[in-house]
Amino acid sequence: MKRLLICLLLCLCLREANAQKKNASFNLRIHRTLTPVTIDGIADDSAWKAAESTSQFWMVLPMDTSFANVRTDVSMSYDNNNLYVLATCHNFVKGRHMVESLRRDFGFLKNDNFIFFMDTFEDQTTGFSFGANAFGAQWDGAMYEGGKVDLNWDNKWTSVVKNYDDKWIFEAAIPFKTIRYKKDSKEWGINFSRNDLKTTEKSSWAPVPRQFPTASLAYTGTLVWDEPPPAPRSNISVIPYVLGSVSKSYDPHKDAVYKKDFGADAKIAVTSALNLDLTVRPDFSQVEVDKQVANLSRFELFFPERRQFFLENGDIFANFGYTDIRPFFSRRIGLGVPINYGARLSGKLDKNWRIGVMDMRTASVDETALPAQNFAVLSLQRKVFKRSNIAFIYVDKASMNYNPTAADSVKGVYQQYNRNIGLEYNLASSNNIWTGKAMALKSFAPNLKGNDWTYAGHLQYSSKKWLIYGQTQYVGNNYTAEVGYVPRRDYIKLNPQVSYYFFPKGGNILTHGPVFTSIYYFNTRFKQTDHSNVLSYLFTFRSKATLSLVTQNDYVQLLNPYDPTNTGKDTLARGTQHKWNTVGFDYVSAPQHLFTYTASFRYGGYYADGNLLTAASDIGYRFQPFVNITMSTSYNKLMLPQPWGNTSFLLVGPRIDITFTNKLFFTTYIQYNEQQKNLNINSRFQWRYKPASDLFLVYTDNYYPGPFAVKTRAFVLKFNYWWNI
Repeated sequence: MKRLLICLLLCLCLREANAQKKNASFNLRIHRTLTPVTIDGIADDSAWKAAESTSQFWMVLPMDTSFANVRTDVSMSYDNNNLYVLATCHNFVKGRHMVESLRRDFGFLKNDNFIFFMDTFEDQTTGFSFGANAFGAQWDGAMYEGGKVDLNWDNKWTSVVKNYDDKWIFEAAIPFKTIRYKKDSKEWGINFSRNDLKTTEKSSWAPVPRQFPTASLAYTGTLVWDEPPPAPRSNISVIPYVLGSVSKSYDPHKDAVYKKDFGADAKIAVTSALNLDLTVRPDFSQVEVDKQVANLSRFELFFPERRQFFLENGDIFANFGYTDIRPFFSRRIGLGVPINYGARLSGKLDKNWRIGVMDMRTASVDETALPAQNFAVLSLQRKVFKRSNIAFIYVDKASMNYNPTAADSVKGVYQQYNRNIGLEYNLASSNNIWTGKAMALKSFAPNLKGNDWTYAGHLQYSSKKWLIYGQTQYVGNNYTAEVGYVPRRDYIKLNPQVSYYFFPKGGNILTHGPVFTSIYYFNTRFKQTDHSNVLSYLFTFRSKATLSLVTQNDYVQLLNPYDPTNTGKDTLARGTQHKWNTVGFDYVSAPQHLFTYTASFRYGGYYADGNLLTAASDIGYRFQPFVNITMSTSYNKLMLPQPWGNTSFLLVGPRIDITFTNKLFFTTYIQYNEQQKNLNINSRFQWRYKPASDLFLVYTDNYYPGPFAVKTRAFVLKFNYWWNI
């Protein structure tokens, strides 16, 4: 299968080489303004009277075969400092706008919104996205892989939304210092997207097939400049912070610990497309907590990176490989270990080359005998054909001046080094219908020789009615990635998937169809160890609600002793075989209602001829646009023979999100985790007093649920300021 995938990739490369940009004929001209533009949501500036406007949008959803019913008018202009955007979003039917809240980076499909996507290098793979919902909450992100948006990216820009009886207007100014672009270029890729929940219509200026997101850069039109954008000038930002905190442990009882700290980040534009990030004594205490999940798997769970320093051009580092094969995972750096300093150089060298270089030094930790460590990463991407690329990565983790003693071995012994080197080819056809990957990785570590390679590849075909996917992976027994995320080793994986969609001509159902996914694991001697076959039937309603009916067959031969409850009671023996079947459903309600909910249910067999019942739900209500309350609940009941018996795990907690304005936020997260026997309360107040400058107050409590008693408590006050030089 691996050879077949590689052959198909090569054939598609030859086909793609001569392909043209799909929407090259869609052009919007932008002209320099000589008069000031006031960002107030009122379209009365002379710049807008002179600007070219476009209003002919195409429907994407529910169907992509006609012009949009909901009218949207867009104009753009610029001066020496800013790029300006004006969008007039007309109401097609009467009624209130639907938004989640005033919080930044809202869910696209759950809000009435206007968002645009800029391909500033015309490479159809990277770019920037900006927009707002109908009450003015901002959206911004860095784009990668031709249509994905990293909403953790955050930068300086301003916007205002003003509502009228028959429309709402979005007006924005984006400093040229905020974005990266090609010098002397007179054409950028661009597309505008509108989501209107009252009519359940999603539309775009340049047409996009319904199976793809409107963020797909393969389908952008062209922004034609009357002259090249202003040449990049000095662009240096310094972001200092000061912090005060107090924390106290009650079990075991310790005195309160007071901390006063300071540090800084700096962003230096080496060129208009290449950025240098520097950090000294970074602190990430303001980052929101991860949403907890009950872990009944045999492997480590994955949680995404949220820290700002690692985010710009983060894809060039973090997206090498697959979700279960990552040679680099930035959360391995600095969580629980202080970072002394670090530097990242990332961006474009020219039209075809991207680079990412990172070096970070962490401090030693006496309690665990962990030495000071250095993390170095080099990543390169070379664009080939229209939208594909070849990528290289090198990852090096080294313990500094490390000579462990006998006393250190009691606390822990660490590797002198761990290194990874890899190469991959990423395929993306000009129309995005064919995508794929082929990759190889090798690790280097003391005392681990042989069987230290990883190979993987996939190919996907996406049309309006068909989605056909095939993936294969091989991970050697000695392959190690200490700065990566590879939860499983010594296996071969085969993963085919086939989906088909029917389109009724009328009725409440928009599309429906079967989805079959199969995952087979073998050891490296090609003896089967696991499989999971899932057959589901997906209904998508015209209201945008979805229902999926699921049946699943599982087989596991344990490679190591395993406790099926993950509580430490007892283990099943290595080599034992387990088979079971499961049925269930998933339902997601229509997003345009104030009351929304999801429901998921599974019931079937489990290890040791037992049974497992799983139920989960998210129930939300919004007092828009200021308050959004969501209650998340998951319940797992394991019915097993002795010594485990019947075991129940409840994970429940509300999230209360109050957005006083689009600059003043308060969030409280309460999570009760029965599996971890912990009740966590995390409250976070944020005041964005200037663009990208914040004041944070964070309060955290952890409790024993029974008998109810506090474990730890902490309070953090943090202030940062984004200073442009």
